[in-house]
Amino acid sequence: MSKSRTITWIVLIAAVAGAGYYGWGRYQAGQEAAANAQKVVRNAVQVSTAQVEKSDFPVYLTGLGTVQGFNTVLVRSRVDGQIDKIAFKEGQVVKQGDLLVEIDPRPYQATLDQAKAKKSQDEANLANVNLDLQRFIKLGEFATKQQLDTQHSSVLQLTAQIEADTAAIANAQTQLDYTAIQSPIPGVVGLRQVDIGNIVNASSLTGIVTVAQVEPIAVIFTAPEEQLPYINEAQAVAPLKVIAITTDGKKPLAEGKLSVVNNQVDTTSGTIRLKAVFDNKDHALWPGQSVSTRLLVNTLKGATVVPDGAIQHSTSGLYAYTVDENSKAVLNKVKVTQSIDGRSVVDEGLSPGQRVITTGQYKVSPGTLVSSAVASSDPAQPKVKSE
Repeated sequence: MSKSRTITWIVLIAAVAGAGYYGWGRYQAGQEAAANAQKVVRNAVQVSTAQVEKSDFPVYLTGLGTVQGFNTVLVRSRVDGQIDKIAFKEGQVVKQGDLLVEIDPRPYQATLDQAKAKKSQDEANLANVNLDLQRFIKLGEFATKQQLDTQHSSVLQLTAQIEADTAAIANAQTQLDYTAIQSPIPGVVGLRQVDIGNIVNASSLTGIVTVAQVEPIAVIFTAPEEQLPYINEAQAVAPLKVIAITTDGKKPLAEGKLSVVNNQVDTTSGTIRLKAVFDNKDHALWPGQSVSTRLLVNTLKGATVVPDGAIQHSTSGLYAYTVDENSKAVLNKVKVTQSIDGRSVVDEGLSPGQRVITTGQYKVSPGTLVSSAVASSDPAQPKVKSE
């Protein structure tokens, strides 16, 4: 009985020892595999990737433009005289008809009063001549034909004189009205060029102040003449959208519509002048300002789009690295047709859904094992996760 129990204990101890040995072997193998995996990860090149997307891509013609007031008027005096009042502040927004300047009206008021008095005098003379005519008519055969004709002529002369007086009154009233100089358009007044007490003349070319209409406002820019057929074709369907941006390209200012295509190409530069109109309610655009322009001429539907950082240049052309299912870099020759705002349209070489390397390509060659951080296709967005 004791011998049997001894054998049982020996078998049990051997089984425990075998299980322990087996477990230890598995543990060692796991540790070795983990170490190898860590080694592989350490040997992988760190890069950033983004997914190749399929999306609509706007095609813009870019250029430089100059902002102009929709209407700009140099306000001048139409009569001579001394300035009694300046009714505006420099930089003020004014409406059409707002008073800007008053010129001493007294000489013109006196002229108007004289014209009115002259008309009253002539009207009184006409009334008297008409009475004399009626007397001659009542005399009948006792009045000679010459007397009647003379009296008729006097009536006609005075009637004509009263019409001239009426015209003189209208002219004098107009000259008096010109002493109150009003804004001919709505807009913003500039720096004034006269002061109270200055004498202004109708013949002066200097002017009093400039008024520029800024709501709406216009931007004049150019496009290459070879684009003219495409612009005209698209403009015939609907007014094309134009975006005005700061010259550094960082801040969009306003969106407007193309309103005018000039009627002649500039043969010296091979460009066509274009005019876009913007509502400009926030006054983001200002006359004389230089801006960058983008004219939307087309929208590519379902285009293959990648970040600009994925496109690399070599002596043999453009290429991009993709990452395959084994996390290895694959070189792809590509054909790019459009590029703007950090995004490029690829016509050949890539397919939607692939992952392209956007940074770190200088450390990569075909077949290189990579460890990637996935970046947004929008270059303005930060990296979102690591793999």
